[in-house]
Amino acid sequence: MSNANNLFETLKEFDLGNGKRGHLCSLPQLEKAGVGPISKLPVSIRLVLESVLRNCDGKRVSEAAVRALANWKPNEARTEEIPFVVARIVLQDFTGVPLLVDLAAMRSAVAKLGKNPKLIEPLVPVDLVVDHSVQVDFAGNADALQKNLEMEFQRNRERYQFLKWGMQAFDTFKVVPPGIGIVHQVNLEYLAKGVLASESQISNLKSQIFYPDTLVGTDSHTTMINGIGIVGWGVGGIEAEAGMLGQPVYFLTPDVVGVHLTGSLREGVTATDLALTVTQMLRRAKVVGKFVEFFGPGAAALPVVDRAMIANMAPEYGATMGFFPIDAECVNYLRATGRSEEHCKLYENYYRAQGLFGMPKRGDLAYSQELEFNLGAVVPSVAGPKRPQDRIELPRLKEEFLAALIRPVAESGFGKRLEDLRVMARVNTACAAHPLIDHSYGHRKLGVDASESEMRDQHPTPDTPEQVPASAFPKAESEISHGSVLIAAITSAPTRAIPA
Repeated sequence: MSNANNLFETLKEFDLGNGKRGHLCSLPQLEKAGVGPISKLPVSIRLVLESVLRNCDGKRVSEAAVRALANWKPNEARTEEIPFVVARIVLQDFTGVPLLVDLAAMRSAVAKLGKNPKLIEPLVPVDLVVDHSVQVDFAGNADALQKNLEMEFQRNRERYQFLKWGMQAFDTFKVVPPGIGIVHQVNLEYLAKGVLASESQISNLKSQIFYPDTLVGTDSHTTMINGIGIVGWGVGGIEAEAGMLGQPVYFLTPDVVGVHLTGSLREGVTATDLALTVTQMLRRAKVVGKFVEFFGPGAAALPVVDRAMIANMAPEYGATMGFFPIDAECVNYLRATGRSEEHCKLYENYYRAQGLFGMPKRGDLAYSQELEFNLGAVVPSVAGPKRPQDRIELPRLKEEFLAALIRPVAESGFGKRLEDLRVMARVNTACAAHPLIDHSYGHRKLGVDASESEMRDQHPTPDTPEQVPASAFPKAESEISHGSVLIAAITSAPTRAIPA
């Protein structure tokens, strides 16, 4: 338990919504103290500012850093780095396991020095989500999922034993096992709380300080969490490990591009169509390395699941974040995904006390650049033909496909001839492993232990043909050609936000 920081007399009480009171580092009070025009800053910048203010100790975070960010200007040279201390870390298993190895190595080193290994402990909560791991070996029957999970634990037993040890060894390290969902879905629906709390000493009395849920994750699409008003983005393993140990994540003070959303989606237009169209517009606007913040009546009308799809695509349009501010729709989503009524009241009361609740309108905040986007202009689209950020309007699909077919590969085409459309390929699978198929995917090497190969190449350990059950090769016959529509059993990160 640490002593609470009361820089600029910003430590204030607020109503928790349950008859009790808690404390927060007040952004309105920071403005009253004359530090800067806080209420005109973009919401995303204010959430980062709260972390800088709360963690200001003169060492990791200086008072100068607080003043610099509090006086953020929409358009000026960006030379200042922000020391951002995040509230939690989310790890995806392939990148997270090596970080757990590092923690284990540090404990081992401390033990060899005759010290207590428990001294090594992540200083913020860390959640590792095992996703994209379960393979489809069994299908078409009621117990397929259970059988696939059993096969997964059999294949990767050593990995899961190590993760289980990590859960027991570290108080702040938790693991979400395979078969639950993709990391971004789990983060949005389960891990995200919106508001967190820590024990502190205030006037020699034990109390709780409440603060915004913020994070970094070891996956580029961590930005899906921006759809519910949580600041977060993807980082590399070294930055994530620094964050686990309580160190700031440093980044250059960003420009913030405001996107004013108006209108509403027409009938038959999906969130995927919207995400693709927004991505196309933002790529043209060159938002690389910037915060993008959506606001206006159109943003307020979008449900969180649609917001999350747009936020998830931030890596595709190049932004650090695709952020939606906190409003009543966020409260509804938390309630609908199992958060308690008491927590939902706390969440709303906290952001109201900070002056951060409600969707901003035009003119409320200062942005580096403002873009207009009419939701009513979005039409049904498909992604591609090669990159997920590319878009083809549905009525033009045939025309665009034929053009891409004969366009040179160097120009994002396929380099084929029109007569190639007449070439057919017969697909015939048997109920046995084909002797000519390479099941090693080129990474199961002779003389190399499977677990070592997996850790080195960052891929699930594949099975040799004799390990795969016959049900993995159901009998099927068909003919396909260029332009055939195939349905693959894959999980798409953006669409996992949508319950349907």
